[in-house]
Amino acid sequence: MVKKGVKPEVSVIIPTYDRGWIIEEALDSVIAQDFKDFELIVVDDGSTDNTRDILKSCPHEIKVIHQQNLGVSAARNQGIASASGKLIAFLDSDDLWLPNKLTTQVKFFSANPDALICQTEEMWVRNGVRVNPKERHKKPSGMIFEPSLALCLISPSAVMMKCSLFDEVGLFDEELPACEDYDLWLRVSCRYPVYLIDTPLIVKRGGHEDQLSKLPGLDKYRIASLKNIVESDLLSEAQYRAAVKTLKEKCAIYASGCRKRGRVDEAEYYEALAKRYKI
Repeated sequence: MVKKGVKPEVSVIIPTYDRGWIIEEALDSVIAQDFKDFELIVVDDGSTDNTRDILKSCPHEIKVIHQQNLGVSAARNQGIASASGKLIAFLDSDDLWLPNKLTTQVKFFSANPDALICQTEEMWVRNGVRVNPKERHKKPSGMIFEPSLALCLISPSAVMMKCSLFDEVGLFDEELPACEDYDLWLRVSCRYPVYLIDTPLIVKRGGHEDQLSKLPGLDKYRIASLKNIVESDLLSEAQYRAAVKTLKEKCAIYASGCRKRGRVDEAEYYEALAKRYKI
């Protein structure tokens, strides 16, 4: 890891909340990187378990930021504000990196100086068992805005990006309790290519109860993100049509679910929202 007082090449940001049972493995996977010119920033989002004790007892130099529980977007944004590296890499506290993850991505940026963001392929583990992603989860490379509309095709733990990119597209939306990454990647991918390093360099672990992806009604937050991007004036004509089409489809599905559950007012809102935009 980089010496104190020296600006690192990479700032690694781990947001965490009540992940004392698993965060040590995430930390170890960063510390084990064969690329050493990095700083490690952990943002503890108001944990109430033993996370603070684990971070305090870590034998390696890490920068720990404690904040009240404001959500993962606020935690990542706090990490970005505290970062001093030219490149930013995120790691979710339940995921792992393989040892050459940082080396591979830093080399990519050296070879492609105009690139602003890249991600790696990933391995999926659910409840300790390796699983294969479905075809619809296959990550494209380049201008990926339209393929990314239906579902998020960028993983925070797989990404490395130039810090300057945030000046262009903004930070994570702290109003979104989930799908905050989908929201940011839409703002990025409508303007810039997102390159794929077609090598699995992260282990994406799932199946546990505290995953944000287990929250009910996630499409509500995806619809909010789509509404924002449609109204942003950032999109080309083709991107606008594709985004509105996806927004209408998601509104119809979500409204139907609301009606089945007796939430008539909510259903009517999303039905009206779908009619607001013309293709």
